[in-house]
This record gives sequence, structure tokens and C-alpha cells, in this order.
Amino acid sequence: MRELRITTERRTQLIDITRQVRDALGDLAGASAALVYVPHTTAGVTINEHADPAVARDFEAALERIVEDGWPWEHIEPGEENAPTHIRAAFMGPNVVVPVRDGQLALGTWQGIFFCEFDGPRERTVYVTPLR
Repeated sequence: MRELRITTERRTQLIDITRQVRDALGDLAGASAALVYVPHTTAGVTINEHADPAVARDFEAALERIVEDGWPWEHIEPGEENAPTHIRAAFMGPNVVVPVRDGQLALGTWQGIFFCEFDGPRERTVYVTPLR
């Protein structure tokens, strides 16, 4: 297993980590897939279009609108009003599995792997590992 460190700059931010995942995994000969896992309850990971950066910004705005901060949340920790960030992270999920073909991640032409921050800015961890 390899560990990536991701530094986020905003409360809600999607960051394309495709290159970092590829670099961390190296040659995937003999692997059938790769697991990308985020061990945080207020962050996640997803696969979507990475050719146009506006897609990530649209995700950020949509998730903040779908799960608004101003709801009457029951989960409130004084000084850390992050209840909506847990819900946003659950929508994205903590992991993705990417098939491997010919020793490479079998992502579609326009696909990229995105780290999804919902309670930043922070320094975060992402685990990547080949599945054999």
C-alpha cells in the first residue's frame, strides 16, 4: 500500500489526483485492479471527467447546494460545524476500484480520479494499492 498526502485549499474542493495515483502505483503488471481509499469521514473520492476543470467546480457548487450548511443539523460539535460535510462525503464514497489493463489504470479517455474535500482546508491522506 502507498500513501498520498493531499493538501486542500478550500472548504469544498475536488482535486484531480490521477497522476499522483499512477505515479504511486507504478507498474501494475500482474494486478487486476487498483484500490484508491480515503480514510476520512468528511472527504471522499470519485471518478469523473477531468479534461475540463469546470466539471470539478460544478461538483463543488452542486454538492454545497444539495446539502446546504444552514439546515437544522443534529450533529453539532462546537467550533466544528461540519455536519453537512459528512453527508457530502457519503455521496462521493470513501473508495473507488479501477480495473487494470496491460499494466495501466483502465480509465476512460476523459476520466480522472478526484479527491473530494468537504471540510478543508486540511492535509489529507489517500491510500492506493494494487489488487492482485
